Amino acid sequence: MSTLTTVLIIAAVVAVLLAAGVLLRARTGPGSDRRSLKRRFGPEYDRTLERHGGDAEAAHDDLRDRVERHGHIRPLPLEPAVREQYTAQWTTLQERFVDAPRQAVADAVQLLSRIAATRGFPAADRHDDQLAALSVHHPRHVEGLRTARRTAHTESASTDELRKALLHARALFEDLTTAGPTAGVTERPRETATHRRGHLLKPKGSGA
Repeated sequence: MSTLTTVLIIAAVVAVLLAAGVLLRARTGPGSDRRSLKRRFGPEYDRTLERHGGDAEAAHDDLRDRVERHGHIRPLPLEPAVREQYTAQWTTLQERFVDAPRQAVADAVQLLSRIAATRGFPAADRHDDQLAALSVHHPRHVEGLRTARRTAHTESASTDELRKALLHARALFEDLTTAGPTAGVTERPRETATHRRGHLLKPKGSGA
């Protein structure tokens, strides 16, 4: 093989490598990163962007930091008896809503935090870390816990606002008690008082 031929082959290889590098950078650039984060976090992406005043770079740094800190968590399964206990507690606080709506929402916040800790997320006393971890693994429903906590501590919150907060929080409750691996149980316990929506949080005297 002549020297010229060798040089041409090397030049061709270098050109291919450079082209591949350009293509890789295009695929992994800011636009790709944004799309990846948006797919992963869904509505949580938009909420984070809003909390950062529309600053996309700050929002992306925030979300990437959450994934780095909490993405390794592998949620622990709930034993059937524990799941039933939590479901009974949720049903009880829903029933108490009619007489004590604010306390029912506060109880829901505490229950959600306990379930999250049971499943291996940061403990309730580290609520910021707990919310960050939940946002990585339950991005579509973590806002329910934020809303419930905020509403429970808002003195001016109306009964209707408290009711909506509890309904919003229920989606996260369902996620935490049914999602992920289960301990020897393959069927999801959907038919419980928690899920019979027809009579959920109805005020007294509302009829059937």
